[in-house]
Amino acid sequence: MAIFADELETILRAAFPEAEITVAGSDGVHMSAMIIDESFRGKNRVQQQRAVYAALKGKMDGPNGELHALALTTKAPE
Repeated sequence: MAIFADELETILRAAFPEAEITVAGSDGVHMSAMIIDESFRGKNRVQQQRAVYAALKGKMDGPNGELHALALTTKAPE
């Protein structure tokens, strides 16, 4: 089962409600996302991206593996 941009964005917005989020991808298994959120301030990239993967709650590595690949950019606002 695929996951599409609008569903991915909804999941990310629930986890990062104040963030600037951009999601792209149209095949349902290979997506990209940029998330700019204050909660990332003071965290390294690994910590930031772990927070995003935690928000995805198994969408990438779960039994259905809906999302095969996610090119992810995370940062705090400037």
